[in-house]
Amino acid sequence: MSKTLGLALGSGGARGVAHVGFLRALEEEGIKPDYIAGCSMGAVVGGCFASGLTALEIKEVILDLKMRDILDISPAVITKMSLLRSKKMADMLAEYLGDKKLEDFPVPFRCVATELYSGKLHVFEKGNAVKAIQASSTIPAVFRPVKTDEMMFVDGGCLCRVPVQVVKDMGADVVVAVDVLKNAGEPVEKVGNIIELVLRVFDIMDTNQTELWRNSEGGLCDLLIEPEMKGMSQYLIKDLDKAYAEGYAAGKENAEKIKELLR
Repeated sequence: MSKTLGLALGSGGARGVAHVGFLRALEEEGIKPDYIAGCSMGAVVGGCFASGLTALEIKEVILDLKMRDILDISPAVITKMSLLRSKKMADMLAEYLGDKKLEDFPVPFRCVATELYSGKLHVFEKGNAVKAIQASSTIPAVFRPVKTDEMMFVDGGCLCRVPVQVVKDMGADVVVAVDVLKNAGEPVEKVGNIIELVLRVFDIMDTNQTELWRNSEGGLCDLLIEPEMKGMSQYLIKDLDKAYAEGYAAGKENAEKIKELLR
């Protein structure tokens, strides 16, 4: 009896497009995940894939994105709880996911978000897919928190950047984790405005958390894949093609290792 495969796809903003390339490589190699858990951009890509979209279909959408397609950028959109609104992102997700529920996805899927009132990690297992994925990918202070019932959510990466334990708990025999945030805090030449300031702080924090994660939850996966993302920003979409290519290369490079783990 073959073993089941779980993918833990980590946060990473624009760098997370590498997840699309990684999934495309798995498709070409005939490797099908049995479970997927995602955080932030890993939730966006993993959720779309688990819903039934192919990696090529996701690629066609994401690589054509412009900043104006996903962000409302003007002083008029600043709110009490955020610098930007994420309605465009939610609308884009709804275009492809409609009113699907997580529990109806062909591939079992979960995503994580940070619940603000309790300060604890929340795992979305069921319910409206767009709402769950939006909650998982809402950068605090930059985007308005997502409210559901009596809870308020921001990006899952605040507490769990790569949800390895989540996908293990789903029942995966083999867990492959993809982390795209290595070297996220490498030096920059300037920080020019408040949005760049907030995002720069997140980059620095992510670099530190990467090391902490490797020594804790990162040790629980059977294979850790870190595509080469040096020089690529989480928050600029100019390098999407490069991110996709690096994820694809990492998938091809590790395909035989994954197959061996599944035997």
